Formats: sequence, C-alpha cells, structure tokens
Amino acid sequence: MNPNPAIKRSLVDIALDSLGRQLADGRWPVGSRIPTEPELADELGISRNTVREAVRVLLYAGLLEVRQGDGTYVRATVNPGEAMRAISRASLREHLEVRCLLEESAARLAALRAGADDLVRIEATLHTLARQADDTPESYAERDIAFHLAIADASGNQALAGLYRYFSRAVQQSVQDAIRDEALPDPGLAEHAAIFEAIQQKRPDAAGDAAAAITRPLLATLDQLLAAQNQ
Repeated sequence: MNPNPAIKRSLVDIALDSLGRQLADGRWPVGSRIPTEPELADELGISRNTVREAVRVLLYAGLLEVRQGDGTYVRATVNPGEAMRAISRASLREHLEVRCLLEESAARLAALRAGADDLVRIEATLHTLARQADDTPESYAERDIAFHLAIADASGNQALAGLYRYFSRAVQQSVQDAIRDEALPDPGLAEHAAIFEAIQQKRPDAAGDAAAAITRPLLATLDQLLAAQNQ
C-alpha cells in the first residue's frame, strides 16, 4: 500500500497533463499507436506504474484503446469531460451563441430531412409552448428545449442531435436567465411556429432564418447590455 497516495496522485496528474497536451497537439493522430509504457516512462521521467495509471485514465475517458497484442492506440484527441466542464463555465452570452448556431443548423437540416413522424412530434411540442397563466421560467424552458430537441432529432444528423441533447442543460439555464431578464426579448409561440412551418414546407433557408429570428435578437440585446455595463 502506498504510504503517501497524495504524492502518487500528483505524479499521475502530471503524466495526464503531459499526455493530454501531446494528444491535443496532434503528436499522435487518431488511429496511431502511442509509445510503450517503458518509452513513455523514460520520456516523462516517471515510473512505469505512474504511466500505467495515467494511461488507464485515458482509456476510461475514451481517448485511448488497447488492441491486444498490438499496443495502445489513439481513439480521440479531445477529452469530452474537459469540453463539458468548459461549457459549464461559459457565460450566458457564449451559451446563447452556441444555441444560435445549433438551432439554426438543426432547423435547416430538419427542413430537408424531416419525415412525417418527425413533423408530428415537432408540432406536438410546439403546441405546448402556448403560454399558461401560472407559467414559470423553469416550466417554459423545459417545453422550449423539448421543441428544439425534436427539431434536432429530425435533422437526421445524430452528431448534431447528440451534441444538442448533451448541451441542453446549459442551454436551458441560459433560456431561464434570459426570461428572467426583462431587458431581453422573449420569443413566443408565433416565433416558434414560424420555424415549424418552414420545416413543414421544406424550406431550409426560411427555417434557419426563423430560428435565427429567435436567437439573434437575444444576442444583440445582450451585447448592448454588456457594453453599457462596461462603460
């Protein structure tokens, strides 16, 4: 048993930082084999056991994969956990900017690819966006996310839909913050209906423009508020 695990943990962290930087910098492209544990240990100036623990962490994170009898290969160069932590630290403005890009792209693709079942689902979520007398920002944000998720799923692009689904919690918080701030525009049912109608009519440019009509005013107004605060 290691008498001082904190020291060993710090050495593993050092190894992880070094290996992570080299992966991100492209020293070992996706699909390439990384050096052996003894080679990495000599290069980093640390023990093979420490290297082995660092490699296990990268394996668990999905950045590396072991091919039995052949070595350890690069599966990805970006740690999704780090990316999501960066997203969680992003500002409201940054959240809204990403939301704008994702929703415009999803709407355009959905207009090209949505099937009958997709349209039924989008329309069903659209109907829930009608304002209620006892509405709260939280409940409206949930329904708004469901609407845009239905469009993302209808885009036919699993990567885009998966990214939007993974990102939706951060987007949801941004929506709630925007609704709470009376200075920001508050898009309603008509603005969302314009997106659905363009998708239904298979007009990708109109669908993208309708999505932008919701998010771009939020960005413009927020920029004005931030500029005023910095004066």
